Amino acid sequence: MSLRLIVLLLVCLSACAAVPPNIIYILADDLGLGDVSTYNPKSAWKTPHLDRLAREGMRFDAAHSTSSLCTPSRYALLTGRYAWRGKLKQGVLQGYHPALIEPGRVTVAAFLQKHGYTTAVFGKWHLGLDWARNGHALENVDFARPFAAGPTTHGFDRFFGISASLDMPPYVWLDQDRATSIPTATIADSPVPKLWRGGPIGADFKMEEVQPRLIEKSVSFIAERAAAKDGQPFFIYLPLASPHTPILPSDEFAGKTATSYGDFVVHMDADVGRILAALETHGLAKNTLVIFTSDNGFAPAADVPAHARITHDPSAGYRGFKSDLFEGGHRVPFIAHWPGTIPAGTTTNALVGQLDLFATCADLVGAPIPAGAAEDSVSFLPLLRDAKPTSKSRTTLISHSAEGRFAIQSDQWKLLLWPGSGGWSSPTPAPSVWLKTHATDLATLPPFQLYDLSADPSEKINLAAAHPEIVRRLGLQLRALIERDGDANIDWPQLAWRREFVP
Repeated sequence: MSLRLIVLLLVCLSACAAVPPNIIYILADDLGLGDVSTYNPKSAWKTPHLDRLAREGMRFDAAHSTSSLCTPSRYALLTGRYAWRGKLKQGVLQGYHPALIEPGRVTVAAFLQKHGYTTAVFGKWHLGLDWARNGHALENVDFARPFAAGPTTHGFDRFFGISASLDMPPYVWLDQDRATSIPTATIADSPVPKLWRGGPIGADFKMEEVQPRLIEKSVSFIAERAAAKDGQPFFIYLPLASPHTPILPSDEFAGKTATSYGDFVVHMDADVGRILAALETHGLAKNTLVIFTSDNGFAPAADVPAHARITHDPSAGYRGFKSDLFEGGHRVPFIAHWPGTIPAGTTTNALVGQLDLFATCADLVGAPIPAGAAEDSVSFLPLLRDAKPTSKSRTTLISHSAEGRFAIQSDQWKLLLWPGSGGWSSPTPAPSVWLKTHATDLATLPPFQLYDLSADPSEKINLAAAHPEIVRRLGLQLRALIERDGDANIDWPQLAWRREFVP
């Protein structure tokens, strides 16, 4: 074979080699399934950019966050591991809390960084930071000194954002490993509908500017990577602050819908459009996988009565909302867009969890998951190319609630290991004036709930008494998954149900 022919073959092979795509993962905050018009034709507003994303890509109709609260779902998303395997057994962190991701644990960002990606996060971290402190009190932060164990410790080359939810102090911008200003003022608690907790605020921090600045940073990063022309793919994790409280649509979108929450959703949708436009402007759209989803279901703090008046259902017919074990708590919008790879206009009912991002990225770069990492992650890359599940697709998913209660879904069956919602909606032992829920004596209810989601997606008919064999099978399966690492002695109050499922 001539030298010239060999060179031509090598050039051809190089050109034909798979180029890893850029990845942009957009995570809305507290967005309900029914808030996206492609999922809810009866929505009180339209989300044209998200609808376009689905029209040109793939809509997942059975996608879930692993928790119905934001901190644990974010931990699982980045680590490929259920959060309850670590130290967070229920609830969420606040802005002053120490880092949740364990030292040495590999995140999807660190994995992609090792495989040639430039990585960035612009937005709400909400996984704790090891702040420098003057004393032992959580709030006694020395803002002049860098914090540790933040995004740049866990695989991100670039970080700009906020420590937790936009309604949680401290209200300061974070750039890489430090605050951009030292708070010199304090704001008080805000009433409905804006809803924020009082606390220190930096002179350069304005809540209304958070969402726009995150998008500006993302668009600038896309332009920067396009200009670099170094062939290095990028990963952007964009955890938005919207439409979580405080509800702060910009003036451009105020009054676009019948509620301020709807205005904020429409604002967020337009921001997704800006990201897509930036990719197109720089010729990056075809080789970029864009995933849009939400960290959990709709939050009732965003004014349930107003939605009732305009007959808008943020949970799209599913029961419950943020905090709950019911589907409205963790069944979330999930749309993937990758022109030329994902067949346009496809939908899938395949079961997917947000913690599956890690294994999917490993598939994308053709590298194994590191030992001890992403233990609970299952790749959905085959689904992106063909919406039909394969023998390697996920068939089981564990859900977790605000109270730390458990549910497991396997095929069409879902077992709740708790008589109530596990969160804020009824039935709950904790009454709420603002939700108009009454205290329920859970001892009067069956101890477990079993639903056939294929026939009863709204979870109205508890079949636990009619199918004790399915209750036992799923209960044993859940116990085995929790004890998978061989430690049958792990225990905390929310695992009391295990006594009923002895192998």
